[in-house]
Amino acid sequence: MDSDVNIGIAFAGLAALLYGTSLFVMKRWFADYSSPTFLSITYALSMVLYLPVVVAADGPFLPASNRVSVLGVIFAVTALTALAMVFLFRALRIGEVSYVSPISKIIPVFVLPLEVGLLRQQLSALQVGGVVVATIAIYVANWEGTTLLAPIKRASRSRPAQLALLSAATFAVVDVGKRVLMQELAIAPTTYVPLMFFGIAGLMGPLAIRARWPDDWWRDLTFFVVTALVIAAGNHVVLLSFQRLPASIVSPVVNGQAIVAVILGAIFLEESHLRTRLAATGLAVLGITMISLG
Repeated sequence: MDSDVNIGIAFAGLAALLYGTSLFVMKRWFADYSSPTFLSITYALSMVLYLPVVVAADGPFLPASNRVSVLGVIFAVTALTALAMVFLFRALRIGEVSYVSPISKIIPVFVLPLEVGLLRQQLSALQVGGVVVATIAIYVANWEGTTLLAPIKRASRSRPAQLALLSAATFAVVDVGKRVLMQELAIAPTTYVPLMFFGIAGLMGPLAIRARWPDDWWRDLTFFVVTALVIAAGNHVVLLSFQRLPASIVSPVVNGQAIVAVILGAIFLEESHLRTRLAATGLAVLGITMISLG
């Protein structure tokens, strides 16, 4: 294995650690905040922290031609990212992080039919098997040692599970949009990432102003800065990994973030059913791997 591949896998592993940590801190530090409030503050700070990377980047910020079309696609993808984050943050607020994480990370299950329908991609037997395995992961995440149909009933009635699935489905559309931006439109990461940060903060800002804020919210500014740094670093590091490795390798490693979140939730939040949720997370990652390699 050459050094470039090793570096790419290291970046993907670091991204998984950062993303998994961000899922945990959303639950640990910000359960008292509304989704718009958390997102507007965090992503505004992420944009500021990411600016040195933009300044250091070479090349034009936007292409000379089709700027209006490019900005339109970026805005659409950003709006969907904000919506997906609202679903995810709400799911983490009302549900356990070790329960929400494996369900919210089955994004490739939804990406696959989108690529088949929109981009004419053909399904392999391995990919179909991956969808089945990832779907079983949802069943296992809802298993509490009772009847065989109990996990299905719980998933259908559980608000956190519903929101996690909505988040995964919305992120699937976002990922297809990112593919169009990065490949078909050849947009640089240092163009997309700051505009995405700015867009989410701008879209959530008016809603945050009208939301209820904790009385002593300013005492959490340090936590907001740390979280913003984790999110900014995660977004940059994962793109560094994609520059060196194909998505089929990066995706399973990055989605290992769910394992990080489950372990942190069990250790620091004393969440229950650790073994079951680790098994569900492992199945989700296995399903994602099969879909990516297929």
